[in-house]
Amino acid sequence: MAGSSEEAPDYGRGVVIKDNWPGYDLNLFTYPQHYYGDLEYVLLPRGIIVDRIERLAKDIMKDLGYCDILILCVLKGGYKFCMDLVEHLKNISRNSDRFVSMKVDFIRLKFCRNDEAMDKMQIIGGDDLSTLAGKNVLIVKDLVGTGRTMKALLSSIEKYKPNMIKVASLLVKRTPGSDGFRPDYAGFEIPNLFVVGYALGYNEYFRDLNHICVISEHGKEKYRV
Repeated sequence: MAGSSEEAPDYGRGVVIKDNWPGYDLNLFTYPQHYYGDLEYVLLPRGIIVDRIERLAKDIMKDLGYCDILILCVLKGGYKFCMDLVEHLKNISRNSDRFVSMKVDFIRLKFCRNDEAMDKMQIIGGDDLSTLAGKNVLIVKDLVGTGRTMKALLSSIEKYKPNMIKVASLLVKRTPGSDGFRPDYAGFEIPNLFVVGYALGYNEYFRDLNHICVISEHGKEKYRV
């Protein structure tokens, strides 16, 4: 079963960023000039992110036992994480004595209201999900907050009877509304902050930012729709 509400493995929490972590001064890094004044500070520089993803790839390969993997990337925020993770997985495969087949597919999640005024999730894109039957599936996502979206996605995927489902999330946010869900592989556990960058966007802005940063109130207002 993917994820867990119970005690996670040693690497389950990832790198834990404390609530009082001040971050890095923006002046220490380069970032697009059009975002000047829109950010508070750098929470995670790109170099640290990529290094952590390399370790996640090693953990995944060790855990899955070098079996063939079908990777489901949740767009839009997960594409950079997925791209870097797959590259590291391929590097490990190339340098091992056994080839690991990896297929990558992309999905988006849409929520709508049903007759009972409850949120209902729709999976958009991807191949015919019935092809997941008997496969080893790795879901790659940018961020897990309350965990409700991931539980809804897992419930939908499990109907197709894959052999195994694992979840890798770059970020896990400590939020008051969390139901305790944890991915199988987590890059970083962060405070309840509004973060952007590294493909995480705000109304489609900031996805081109290499680092993960905390958006400023000015930035929220400037790009509000």
